[in-house]
Amino acid sequence: MSYLKDNDERVRAIVPCGCEFNVSHGDINCEVVWRDKCETHRLAYWRKMSDDCEFVLVVLRPTPVTMGHMAIRRMMSVAHDTGAVMLYSDRYTILDDGNITRNPVIDYQQGSLRDDFDFGSVIMIRADALRQAVSMATADFGACAYAGFYAVRLALSRIGSIEHVPELLYTDRLLDNRSSGERIFDYQRPEAKGAQREIEEVCTSHLIDVGAYLPPEQYSDVDLSEGDFAVECSVIIPVLNRVHVIEDAIKSVLSQETPFEFNLIIVDNHSTDGTSQLIEGYSKVDRRVVHIIPDRNDLGIGGCWNVGIYDSRCGRFAIGLDSDDLYACPNVLARMVAAFHEQNAAMVVGSYMIVNDEMEEIPPGKIAHNEWTLDNGRNNLLHVNGIGGPRAFFTPIYRRVCLPPTSYGEDYAMVLMISRHYRIGRVWDVMSLARRGNDNTDSHLDITLENANNTYKDRTRTWELMARIALNKHRDEK
Repeated sequence: MSYLKDNDERVRAIVPCGCEFNVSHGDINCEVVWRDKCETHRLAYWRKMSDDCEFVLVVLRPTPVTMGHMAIRRMMSVAHDTGAVMLYSDRYTILDDGNITRNPVIDYQQGSLRDDFDFGSVIMIRADALRQAVSMATADFGACAYAGFYAVRLALSRIGSIEHVPELLYTDRLLDNRSSGERIFDYQRPEAKGAQREIEEVCTSHLIDVGAYLPPEQYSDVDLSEGDFAVECSVIIPVLNRVHVIEDAIKSVLSQETPFEFNLIIVDNHSTDGTSQLIEGYSKVDRRVVHIIPDRNDLGIGGCWNVGIYDSRCGRFAIGLDSDDLYACPNVLARMVAAFHEQNAAMVVGSYMIVNDEMEEIPPGKIAHNEWTLDNGRNNLLHVNGIGGPRAFFTPIYRRVCLPPTSYGEDYAMVLMISRHYRIGRVWDVMSLARRGNDNTDSHLDITLENANNTYKDRTRTWELMARIALNKHRDEK
């Protein structure tokens, strides 16, 4: 049990001007310091927060905040019990219509390297740890214009633990009412390029400090002549109940022009809406169409991919296409396969265009993941949420790794594992058109599912971080 003495504990609350900040009666007294702007992205914002106090409470967003009953006392109690250097909690959020909803966040992990990790609106930091973290960040980066808080919290994670208190300790107001599908591409917008470069520098430095950085010269070569295959290339489409779009996808594949033989493997995960009958019709008139209905009923998208790629009819290279997408031009397969040979890659990733159901470009338009570089892409990948598409694999390498049998993040986990050892090739031109409908796996998610998806991706990063640390230790011991 923690015993707090009001006279011995000093808390400083840093609050943006113009925002209400309320503390419950009887809670530990805290000095409120008002800042003109909420500029947590600037390192200078953090430099004078921790003088002459034990804990700093920071409002991260320009939102009104009402702390719950004895909430500050509760956070300090957890800090004393755990020795945590930073704490954050769940909260209530007032929506635009005035209703109040529970707004939980997720646990921080070793692999929680996303710069957009949601801590909520309020965090508490030990003042001595904050001074140390700011000093570390300043020594490494000088004045961060965009990645100030990112640099500070990564430094804090190297000093001690960052703890999530799964209790509703305050109330804030909704600031961003966009859907998950609209927010997901924020880091890909052109105006974010400068910030992303700075964040990459901070993340790379952190990976070096924790022993997980992979230098550019340590790539393994790929023998692309390995194995015997029925065709040079297979397109793999997992599908479930997409009768209204799957025919467009099939036609875009069959219209491909290639100097080699290819086929289309459609793994039909027990559709009930007429999708199966439509696919079967194509397979009867075109030998290139392979229709597979798995024996199992427990396969996610990744599991369907595994069924297709382990099939004896799968080609030397396997290229993906979502069931509601189309290839953008008739030479996609030819260009993707050529990229394997030109770049000695184990995996090749293209670029895609976001379109509506009428195939018209919609914001944010082209998704190219220009932040990927051969020198540092596999390190930078640990702080971003994806790499793009369509994705293509050298089948023997895929079969040695195996895609996770999930329906979200399976492709991200795969590129993390492959990039640990092998080059990832890139085709920068638009190779596919991605329909952005309401039934996409990352659109209009409720908070529970969005949190589950983010937890899973953070977990895959944690595993990858552990694997890379172990790999570097093994290399150092040789």
